[in-house]
Amino acid sequence: MEPPRIVGIVLVRNDDLHVERAVRNVAGFCDRLFLCDHGSRDRTPAILDKISSDFSHVSLHRLGHPRESHELLKPFCGTDTWIFGVDGDEIYDPAGLALLKTMLQRGDFARVWRMKGNVLHVTMLEGAAAHGYAAPPSRSITKLYNFAAIRAWDGNTVERLHGGHIAFGPGWDDGMKRNLQEEMSWDASPLRCLHLCFLPRSSRDADVQARANIMETYGAGWRGWLRKWTGAGQWKREYYRRGEQITVDATPFFPS
Repeated sequence: MEPPRIVGIVLVRNDDLHVERAVRNVAGFCDRLFLCDHGSRDRTPAILDKISSDFSHVSLHRLGHPRESHELLKPFCGTDTWIFGVDGDEIYDPAGLALLKTMLQRGDFARVWRMKGNVLHVTMLEGAAAHGYAAPPSRSITKLYNFAAIRAWDGNTVERLHGGHIAFGPGWDDGMKRNLQEEMSWDASPLRCLHLCFLPRSSRDADVQARANIMETYGAGWRGWLRKWTGAGQWKREYYRRGEQITVDATPFFPS
């Protein structure tokens, strides 16, 4: 029996400060990787062009709207495929992902629909140290879905893996989840991420932090568009700043 595929999808807009590291850290984990650029005006398109030319399993897509990213995933519904959603400010531990890939391929999580992992919502990078708020108690942002569990994911999907209606296959339901951040420590987790959401993301707006996310912008009418242009990210401030700030070793996330 063939092992499950891992398909990654990176959705970005003006993320040139961190996107190269974000993509290269997950490239080895994925059997196929979609790079989706939604109208970037900084160096992001050039960076993605270079990365897509470096890897045969990576393809680049220019989007007119974030919803188009979800259309790329619909053909995988009902197939033995894990879908991994990544943003341009999410820096995963590549060694941990290599271990997780082995676990996925041998079927350790075959009856899991959705999996989340350990996250540090970073407020400062200082040499080899990352400071920020951990999940838990903050909210995790990991997006890893087992598309073998579903027959379709349609409806109003504002972006990939968000919104719409999910039709589960026989024997599956939305409760079949694993939250590794509640089971494992930061150091032991194979699925851990430095989420640079409180740091500047683009050379065009280096003074803007806690940028509003896509669902805030496109799912909230005129208020969402106002947040887009002001750079305000209320969701991040409310859900990603819980508990006390901690410090972790950032070295594994930035291999030479």
